[in-house]
Amino acid sequence: MNFKKEKNKEKIEEKKMESEETVNDEKLEEDKIGVHEKIDLEDKLKSTEQELEGYKDRLLRKAAEFENYKRRVENDQFNLLRYAAESLIIKLLPVIDDFERSLIHIKDAKDVDSIKDGIKLVYDKLMKMLEDQGVKSIDAVGKPFDVHYHEAIMQRKADNVEPHTVIEEFERGYLYKDRVIRHSKVAVSEDNHEEISDSSEQTDKEKLNNNESEAE
Repeated sequence: MNFKKEKNKEKIEEKKMESEETVNDEKLEEDKIGVHEKIDLEDKLKSTEQELEGYKDRLLRKAAEFENYKRRVENDQFNLLRYAAESLIIKLLPVIDDFERSLIHIKDAKDVDSIKDGIKLVYDKLMKMLEDQGVKSIDAVGKPFDVHYHEAIMQRKADNVEPHTVIEEFERGYLYKDRVIRHSKVAVSEDNHEEISDSSEQTDKEKLNNNESEAE
């Protein structure tokens, strides 16, 4: 009887040990899985951090490139404004050379007509150069007064001229392409309507006086 009890006890102990071993094995397996998952997470985290560093590095490089590009554009714009008149000045230099040569020849020149011709040639050359750049003079004399192109300095009577007509130009005006860069300073004919009315009234009075004299 005691022998059977001992046997049963041993079997129970064996089952208990087997159960504990099974639990330990399962726990060990879970620990292994947990370790692997942890390693995977750490690897992914490290990879993500490296990728993030790569993005940050590229972003910093792009920001630096943009700043350099911005400085170049600002510098180009500054130089463009600073030297905007350079091409025009280069074209003016030959005209200045012609004036200087004319001034040298004037000292010894005895023929006034040749001096006039020389100055006229220089003037024509200058005007041609300005015309090539889009500059042209405004026609004024004989034209109806136009506030967009003319600036009236004075008004005066003029025979056989329509009222508000430009009759004299004191300073020539100029257009640059389609923009007025200087208005023509001009004299404009007066409106002689009042003068005509006064003359008509005077004539009527004279006729009336003549009729009264004849009646007497």
